[in-house]
Amino acid sequence: MSAIPMVEMVKVTKRFPGVVANDNVSLTIDAGQIHGLLGENGAGKSTLMSILTGLYRPDEGDIYIKGKKVDMLSPKDAVTQGIGMVHQHFKLVKSFTVAENVILGMKDMGVLYDKTKIQAQVERFCTQYGMCIDPAAKVWQLTVGEQQRVEIIKALFRGAEILILDEPTAVLTPQEAKDLYKTLRLMAGQGKAIIVISHKLSEVLEGTDMISVLRGGKPAGSTKTELASEQELTRWMVGRNVTTHMDRAANEPGEVVLELDKVSCLNNRGQLAVQQASIRIRAGEILGIAGVAGNGQTELAEVVAGLRSIESGTKHVGGVDHTFSGSRDMIRAGVSYVPEDRLGTGLVPGLNAVDNYILKSYAQKGWLINWQQAREETQDVISSYDIKMANLFNPVKMMSGGNLQKLLLAREINADPRLLVVVYPMRGLDVGAMAAVRKLLLAEREAGKAILLISEELDELFALSDCIAVLHRGEIMGVVHPRTVTVEEVGMMMAGKRMLEQHAV
Repeated sequence: MSAIPMVEMVKVTKRFPGVVANDNVSLTIDAGQIHGLLGENGAGKSTLMSILTGLYRPDEGDIYIKGKKVDMLSPKDAVTQGIGMVHQHFKLVKSFTVAENVILGMKDMGVLYDKTKIQAQVERFCTQYGMCIDPAAKVWQLTVGEQQRVEIIKALFRGAEILILDEPTAVLTPQEAKDLYKTLRLMAGQGKAIIVISHKLSEVLEGTDMISVLRGGKPAGSTKTELASEQELTRWMVGRNVTTHMDRAANEPGEVVLELDKVSCLNNRGQLAVQQASIRIRAGEILGIAGVAGNGQTELAEVVAGLRSIESGTKHVGGVDHTFSGSRDMIRAGVSYVPEDRLGTGLVPGLNAVDNYILKSYAQKGWLINWQQAREETQDVISSYDIKMANLFNPVKMMSGGNLQKLLLAREINADPRLLVVVYPMRGLDVGAMAAVRKLLLAEREAGKAILLISEELDELFALSDCIAVLHRGEIMGVVHPRTVTVEEVGMMMAGKRMLEQHAV
């Protein structure tokens, strides 16, 4: 390992109107090292990496690459300095081959190039870093994990010595996540410097060499991974101790609240998104839905909420046929819905907290709204759910992600539903907000509500769910009990393996 750091950011400060995104931040990354970068939403991680990749210029501070001070005037400068970034949302042309995507945008390739030669070069890179991809395959034919490998090969092909990965395991199965870290370890062994931005503490603790934490744009701590603990990292991230473990009380489920029988539906492109799905949820029960993002979870939730029509099959709520019921009928049937899109589908960004709180109930209040009562009810909810906001009358778009989620949950829970449909409730939240949301969901379960919980976090599903249904390409691979299966088995189901009958619930 070189004595000179591969990357050194010294006392970097970046200001935007009304906010200091990075405040005197220093970060050192050595060659051959996997460095985890943690922090809440808005902690300044993305801004810091945008400075390193040339998207922003720092107001103060210096950047050194291999001991040499550099000015990152543009992303092109970053590429020249050997810096590559793999974004959470891939930037691939799906109709192109792997090799064509790898060379896309490289000016020195010229108009005419030898396709066979390029494919051979890409294949050598794949072999060198232990990634098995067919250079001639079209991107649309690849799994999500394989597409991520293409993004990594793209960066390496351009000479990246410093690789930044933003939430790299968010769209991967547990097995794919382990394979990714094996690849990163192989790359580190060949002298690359790797920065992983993540919110999954267990993965960072298992797969990195060093961990740095930002809080409120400032450095909160940095340590060797072998000396770190989940509790300590959590405290650095949020500034206080947070209980991440919550006991799920034994509960005897009641009557069936939701029953889907062989339900199929289309996605927005007119293709089958859910195929022959059958599930049942009883009162006082949480049914978790596991699956890699984009395998029909969102469409399934929209079917239950009455936002998406059913092509075939039936839907019953409380024993009543609601196969063809729309969203208003589902609200009247006692179904509350917390969508993944908080601002847009769940809440109206330009309206204030009072308007958003009464949004689904104003029709029941008649033409004349008692605004004083509405304000009092909203204030009570804000206090009881510990929602932080400047005042009731600011647009909700000014609130943080965690407080938006709590306001949305408060509205849906206070409607006293019999069924609560919750989609990706922890996405983008810090550990403190996650603990609050978990507590709310478990309280609703104990109050006898039926809950359909869709999450991309297997740890959350195992901790909160009574049963877990696994979706792969819109089909249910099995419904299992979290106490009788392993994370690895669920991961295999997420990849398309059906659960044997004797292991199913």
